[in-house]
Amino acid sequence: MTEPFQLADLPTLSRSTVDRYEQMRTDQARLAKLWATGQVILLDEKGRTPVATVPGGEGALSLATRPSARIAEERPPDALLLGEHDGVGYWAVRRAERLREGVASPELAWGLWTGAASEDGEEWHDLRTIGALLDDTSAGLYTTAVGLASWHARAGYCARCGAPAERTSAGWATRCTGCGREEYPRTDAAVICLVHDDVGVNGARVLLARQPVWPPERYSVLAGFVEAGESLEACVEREIAEEVGVRVTGIRYLGSQPWPFPRSIMVGFAAVAPADAPLHPAAGEIEEACWVPRADLRVALAAGGEIEGLKLPGPTSIARLMLTGWATAD
Repeated sequence: MTEPFQLADLPTLSRSTVDRYEQMRTDQARLAKLWATGQVILLDEKGRTPVATVPGGEGALSLATRPSARIAEERPPDALLLGEHDGVGYWAVRRAERLREGVASPELAWGLWTGAASEDGEEWHDLRTIGALLDDTSAGLYTTAVGLASWHARAGYCARCGAPAERTSAGWATRCTGCGREEYPRTDAAVICLVHDDVGVNGARVLLARQPVWPPERYSVLAGFVEAGESLEACVEREIAEEVGVRVTGIRYLGSQPWPFPRSIMVGFAAVAPADAPLHPAAGEIEEACWVPRADLRVALAAGGEIEGLKLPGPTSIARLMLTGWATAD
């Protein structure tokens, strides 16, 4: 008997191998040692970081980290501790860089993000375009770096009294200089759901849609943010009904992936809709929605994710992993 499809692997940005125990973030002696012997991931104002090609890695990339001592002798106040791996402390530091824009990314995800290059030719790229090309440790470090840096870019002042906030716990908290209120990095929950029809266990067609701001022919599964007082499953039902006018059943969990743009976690689900369900795209939100047969999706995946009329999400996104899992199910 055919089983319901599942994710074949861990989502790209869910990979992490570093020790990120909370206790190390307040141990000043340990922090000093981790900085003195550590490595730094640099981030520019767009969240890009320098990368290097792995020799013989068939397109694989590695993070071009810098020894902490090259950044500063003493740990800067804005240094963010990402974790420890094999005795090495990893940090993130945001710095303004003079870069040449317009460098083609290894994977031009959605056609929206391009890379840049320094004066010596070193390339800087976005997590969305290179996440799938990094090893587990690098992917986890870069994802954490982008998430923490994005939070701090918006957490400079107290949400209660408006006074400036200072960083504590090696970047994992802030404390208000006025009222003393502590704040911690926020994560906004969002659901992302692969809807297939009710033909057999796994359906014969998948529901794909595109937003007006996306490049032509780009399609993905449906997603949306969880509202206050709403369960994840209720959000799935509401978002799909709002965006394409379809009522779904059989909602089940697939997996999750951090998506730090700026601070989301994508919680993946599968759901079922009637094969004859008409689609009614929401004006202003969904430009087009369509049912795609499994055979067509398999052709697109075999071609690297793009065929005429159908361009799929890049491999960094959990959406691609969901579609792959469904397409390969019997």
